[in-house]
Amino acid sequence: DMKFATADLFDSHADGLEVCAPIFLDFGGHTDFYGPIRTLKVFENFGITKSTLATDGKGHVLVIDGGGSLRCAMLGDKLAQLAIDHNWKGILINGCVRDSAAISKLSIGVKALGTNPTRPSPEGEGQLDVPVRFASVTFHPGHFLYADADGVVLSEHDLVEKR
Repeated sequence: DMKFATADLFDSHADGLEVCAPIFLDFGGHTDFYGPIRTLKVFENFGITKSTLATDGKGHVLVIDGGGSLRCAMLGDKLAQLAIDHNWKGILINGCVRDSAAISKLSIGVKALGTNPTRPSPEGEGQLDVPVRFASVTFHPGHFLYADADGVVLSEHDLVEKR
């Protein structure tokens, strides 16, 4: 993978970047990840998350807008492993994770608001590949997300391949 730093990307491309509010904690084995965005809007259930992660991620980052709910987890270690098995680069969650100790050993980037051991419902609706807004930015499917220990930035363009 190409190396990048969000601070350097900001310095070179400040005009074209959106910077997420610093609300996310790192849970995955990788703190640095980037890729084109796919989005999910889903509340306190995981059916659509599981079916999406079971398709070929093609190196994308899945952005899950869980509505900021802290009442249950939106991702556990089994779903994180499913993401790895299907070539997803990372997962950013406006919500919680569980199985955080296990997720920390997996070779994928996972950022979320916190942890909660509660399981979400397997039943429920969700929307795939719609723009979602949280952390003071709008995540558009097909735009690029760059995440590292300093935070998360978004661009309409792939800024890493061009270097």
